[in-house]
Amino acid sequence: SESPLSPFRGEDLFPALHPLNKTLVNGGKWKDVDSTQEKRRSFLHDFCKRYNGRKKLQTHLVHLVSRIYVEDRHKVLYCEVPKAGCSNWKRVLMVLNGLAASAHNISHDDVHYGKHLRKLDSYDLKGIYTRLNTYTKTIFVRDPVERLVSAFRDKFEHPNSYYHPVFGKAIIKKYRHNASEEALNTGSGVKFKEFIQYLLDSHRPVGMDIHWEQVSKLCYPCLINYDFIGKFETLEEDANYFLHLVGAPAELKFPKFKDRHSSDERTSAEVVRQYLEELSKEERQMTFSFYYLDYLMFNYTSP
Repeated sequence: SESPLSPFRGEDLFPALHPLNKTLVNGGKWKDVDSTQEKRRSFLHDFCKRYNGRKKLQTHLVHLVSRIYVEDRHKVLYCEVPKAGCSNWKRVLMVLNGLAASAHNISHDDVHYGKHLRKLDSYDLKGIYTRLNTYTKTIFVRDPVERLVSAFRDKFEHPNSYYHPVFGKAIIKKYRHNASEEALNTGSGVKFKEFIQYLLDSHRPVGMDIHWEQVSKLCYPCLINYDFIGKFETLEEDANYFLHLVGAPAELKFPKFKDRHSSDERTSAEVVRQYLEELSKEERQMTFSFYYLDYLMFNYTSP
């Protein structure tokens, strides 16, 4: 009788760290990847026990699982973290689901706007709990500020019919002195420093967006026990090991291609450094603090 909209407390889920099912793993090929995986799982579990986020956070169950995609054939739950390989992960889920023959033939628009994949919040309460308790849950993360810079480059340095008029116009209006009429009308040409001013403003002129929201607020890693923690920095080997674990077809490999703006240099530590140079020391520190929990949870070292 409980409504999915009722307040959800972390104790309602399963705080114990379950062993990863490795019945389909053969030989020593995955030994190093598996060892790294166990360290990540233990680190996050121990962090969450110390942080004790379960008792601090109350949220609605439907909101808690709203970023999680479901693949029923192989019993996979994938929490989407934008700018950490999510487009190619959705392609893989479509192939696993029998919706496409190959990940390479699926367009960007089909991935993000085709509505082929079902999210966990679309099920009833029993369906949500059953899948949370029995499916293999995975999350793929990325260095927080590298992810932030990647999002900025993607959304503001290329023509965009949504981010420029919605976010760009509001950002330029509030943070650029003597802005030109054209900039105010189009919202194009947002500078990284202006974007950071918006991000750190407690009275933002426009709300947050999933592309730069903290992973702790997208996927709730201290409330949902993810069985597998992949990292963008080791994306290919992590993803292919995960596919092996869940019994995916042997010929299915995680795509290597860059989803959009393929001619652009990938956002690397060196690229991030160049963007951070535009900020004051205080702005840099506040940006790291904004993602402090993500740095801690996933054992990233802040620059």
